[in-house]
Amino acid sequence: MDVNIKLTTKEYDDHLAKTRTNTTTNPSTDQNAYQRLIRKLLYLTMSRPDISYNAQTLSQYLHQPKKSHMEAAIRIVKYVKREPGKGILLSSSKSEEITAYYDADGAACAHSRKLVTWYLIKLGDSIVSWRSKKQTTIYPEVLLKQNIEV
Repeated sequence: MDVNIKLTTKEYDDHLAKTRTNTTTNPSTDQNAYQRLIRKLLYLTMSRPDISYNAQTLSQYLHQPKKSHMEAAIRIVKYVKREPGKGILLSSSKSEEITAYYDADGAACAHSRKLVTWYLIKLGDSIVSWRSKKQTTIYPEVLLKQNIEV
């Protein structure tokens, strides 16, 4: 997905259209087609963790997808077709070394300002488990800016 794209809900766009006179709303798209495409992208994340964050982000707009959401989903499909070798490959080497990586991106979700964490576990050269999750609490920097003690 394009880094500079700002996806918003239909309700947010409608609210902006009411408050601003020169704002045009982003038209809706076929909800069933969008849901089928996102379902397939989410299934594909089993072997393509590089698209998991983008697919999860787009899945938040299943109830009222807009044209911009469908365009972003199609951009992911084009990326997958263009980069077929980016999937998970299991190594044939016999290594019992376990490696784990963990990271967090503070306030990564633009709508909720929540922390997104992820981990990746490898056995030898093969990825055996990974996950990313939007945490249930707000990132502490947001609370500190509001003078709230953590």
